[in-house]
Amino acid sequence: MNHTLILSYVTFVYFVSFVFYLFRMILKKEFWGYGASFLAWAGIFAHTLALIVRWRASYNLGFGHAPLTNLYESLIFFAWSIMLLYLLIEWRIKNKMLGPFVVPVAFLIMAYASIAPGINNKIEPLIPALQSNWLTIHVLTCFMGYAAFTVAFGCGLFYLWKRKKIKKNENHSSTAGNLPSLDMLDILIYQSTALGFVFLAMGIMTGSIWAHYAWGAYWSWDPKEIWSLITWLIYAIMLHTRYVRGWRGKRLAIIAIAGFISVLFTYFGVNFLSSLHSYL
Repeated sequence: MNHTLILSYVTFVYFVSFVFYLFRMILKKEFWGYGASFLAWAGIFAHTLALIVRWRASYNLGFGHAPLTNLYESLIFFAWSIMLLYLLIEWRIKNKMLGPFVVPVAFLIMAYASIAPGINNKIEPLIPALQSNWLTIHVLTCFMGYAAFTVAFGCGLFYLWKRKKIKKNENHSSTAGNLPSLDMLDILIYQSTALGFVFLAMGIMTGSIWAHYAWGAYWSWDPKEIWSLITWLIYAIMLHTRYVRGWRGKRLAIIAIAGFISVLFTYFGVNFLSSLHSYL
């Protein structure tokens, strides 16, 4: 079974799922929503299978390791994390209206991993410094945090968009009326951020332990470490202002968007700097 072929099908499935979510939002027909959710669940199942097959293939090559070690593998795992978290939220809130805005993120990440020049999708042995179980724990926790922040970012955009519609008195005459309420979006921003904050904190801590094991120092002020700390502080400020200052709604939505920009630079931007964490 070819994991690369499975992932190419998954990319297509996520795209069709996004289109179905979009049709549901525009046409207001639940039929499209059922199809979108079915395809999303089918995609995450096949996605999980592909990751397992790739993991198994690395053992068959004699240097088994979790598929989390290069840019290609991190991208497909990032997309998997986003879809898993989104589907759990969809199941929890019993509302599919976030689908048109979250699922395309996973699709674009998968598409980028497949077609971007210079991305190596081969399974290769790890350098000695990466041969540790701490690597798996560190990457898992970091990317679950990134996925949660992606959801918070999407909810922040929805919040600002719906708030604008309501101010224009278009809430009941447009698709905005079918979105979760502003209060629900506010709660989702907060809960997604809190979840991501905990996961990122765990990622930073496990990364420090791994760095001590690999290089003899818990913290070396590497660009990735610095930007991870900056991102963590942005979300710490966001949670603090909500709890202590009572900030809600628009302010939280703006910080969630700013925080996600920091997440993107933490993940992609440091690749263009001299860093131990660079995928390039």
